[in-house]
Amino acid sequence: QVQLVESGGGLVQPGGSLRLSCAASGSIFRINAMGWYRQAPGKQRELVAAIISGGSTVYADSVKGRFTISRDNAKNTVYLQMNSLKLEDTAVYYCTLDELDSTSYPRTYWGQGTQVTVSS
Repeated sequence: QVQLVESGGGLVQPGGSLRLSCAASGSIFRINAMGWYRQAPGKQRELVAAIISGGSTVYADSVKGRFTISRDNAKNTVYLQMNSLKLEDTAVYYCTLDELDSTSYPRTYWGQGTQVTVSS
């Protein structure tokens, strides 16, 4: 099965930057997309950014212009560069991978999450 491991979270002041990484391992037949979700305490989990197999990207309006998603196919890794961080960006960030297996069965995998705290 596929395992996703996030890293790069931590404590940062408002206006600062962090870069999250998500490394995928295991047998993957085909990656349709990878992305990042986040969930703040008491709030619903929301999509932050996603990158499709063809290279197109999608961003939540709240992070547009501040966050950038990218990938390194050779390392099976996706990144989220977060700039100009705001207090409301505080959340647990989850990496996700959408896959089709050898029988075209769709699967979604989730990482364990990494904490991002924006505070002065």
